[in-house]
Amino acid sequence: MRIGFHCDAFNSVNWSFEKCLQWAQANGVHWIECGMFSGPNWIHGLGYFPHVALHQDPALLVRKMAEYGVRFSQVDAAYPMSGKDAPVYGVRYTMDIIRWAKLAGLAHVDTTDGLHAPEGLDDAEAMALMKRCYEQIIEVAEAHQVIVNIEPHGYFTTNPDRMEEMLDFVDSPYLRMNMDTGNTFIAGQDPVAFLERFIDRVSHVHIKDVSKELADALRGKDTGIAMSQSAIGDGVNADNIRGCLEVLRDHGYDGALSMECEGQGGPLIEKSLAWMRKTLEELSIPIDD
Repeated sequence: MRIGFHCDAFNSVNWSFEKCLQWAQANGVHWIECGMFSGPNWIHGLGYFPHVALHQDPALLVRKMAEYGVRFSQVDAAYPMSGKDAPVYGVRYTMDIIRWAKLAGLAHVDTTDGLHAPEGLDDAEAMALMKRCYEQIIEVAEAHQVIVNIEPHGYFTTNPDRMEEMLDFVDSPYLRMNMDTGNTFIAGQDPVAFLERFIDRVSHVHIKDVSKELADALRGKDTGIAMSQSAIGDGVNADNIRGCLEVLRDHGYDGALSMECEGQGGPLIEKSLAWMRKTLEELSIPIDD
C-alpha cells in the first residue's frame, strides 16, 4: 500500500503546495493529495494555501513534483453534489478537474455530498438530482479514463444504504468509492463494517483518527469532519483503522492510504506517519513507494 497525505494537514499554518512537497521529501513520503480550485486567489498567489489551482499547468506541476520524488494519489473535487446548485457549479467543477487530472496523469478524482440534508429538497429529489449529475460526470470520466470516487462525508454518503444507491447511479468501472475511516466513525457507523460492505468498490482510502473529545461531542450527530485534531493512532478510532487495514490487506488492496490530520506544521502528522509505518509493518503490509 502507498502512504500519502492530504495537504489539508497544512491549511492552518498557511503552507504553499511546494512546501508540502518539501515536507514529503524530507519525510520519505511519495504520494500527495490536494484540493483544486478555479480562478486566481490572493492567498494562493502569495504562497499561503497548500492546494492547486486549475490554471496551473498540470504537466509543469507534475514535473516539479518529480523533482521532490512525489506523485499525486488523487485530487479533491469535493463540491457538495447534493445541493440545488450542484448541476450549475458542481458538475462543471468536477468535469474541469477530470480533464486537468487526465493531463496530469492522475487516475482518481474525489467527490462527495453536503454535510446536511439539502435545503429545499427532500431526500428522493436530492438523490435524483445527484444521479443526473453523476451520469454527466461519469460520461466525461469514461472518455478520459479517470476514476471518480465518492467519499463518505455527508448526509447521504455516510448512510451505507444511500452510498450503495449512489455507487449504482451509473454502471461503470469509473465510479468507485474513497473510504474515509474518520467520517464513517463520526457519523455513528462502524468503519470496518462500512468498508467490508463496499470493499469491491474502494479505489482510494483516507485514514483519519478522531479525538475522544470530538467523538463525545459529535459522534452520531454530524456526518464528517474537515480535519482531525488527533494524530493517527492516538484517538478513539485507532482500533477501527487497524481493522480497516486488515480488511484492505486481506482483499489485496494496493492503493493509497492518504493521511488526514492536523499537521501542526509537521509534528502531529509526523507522529501519524510513524504510527502508520509501524502498524503496516505489524500487519505484514508492504509499503509501495
